[in-house]
Amino acid sequence: MIALVAMLALAGPQGATESPPVAASCLGDGRGFLTARLRGELNVDLDWHQPELTCTGMMRPDGLGLRLRFAGSLPDGSTLAIVFAPPRLAEGENGRAVPVNITVLHESAGRIYGTRGAQRCTLDEVTQRLLSGPLDGPRLWEVQARGFCTEPARSLDESGSVLITRFDFLGQAVLGDTPAVNPTDDAKK
Repeated sequence: MIALVAMLALAGPQGATESPPVAASCLGDGRGFLTARLRGELNVDLDWHQPELTCTGMMRPDGLGLRLRFAGSLPDGSTLAIVFAPPRLAEGENGRAVPVNITVLHESAGRIYGTRGAQRCTLDEVTQRLLSGPLDGPRLWEVQARGFCTEPARSLDESGSVLITRFDFLGQAVLGDTPAVNPTDDAKK
């Protein structure tokens, strides 16, 4: 978990060194968004849209599944980031009822909450659409999903929790170095 926290901190705006303009803002056409209902230690309904929202995405370090990070400001001005990490979702794969691990980083307060497993939250539906890139190198994907959690994300010290009762998002992920899955192949099955 400590390695995950370190990687997430580096992926955030404060740790970014150089990143492409699309990655810094979310989707190049400005359609990126995250809506979510959080209850517990954080009681807020998020309705983030570009340009107030930033989002990035990549393969998980173990190469199994994706990691999508959305960040924005809360009404009090503090910074919040939410990371969705479906461990069994491959590049280009669409799905229903996909388990997802979620980490909530209340960066300004120094609080981290995690579901600590993908069995507590579900992507009802997730779709991926190739935006650009070669089949044998880095590719930019649009990722859209909606879902819910049945159990809260707990703080690292077990002193608090946040339940995400529902969420919807549209963001991006830069994936690649291995051959891409052709999204139309799934439709033929």
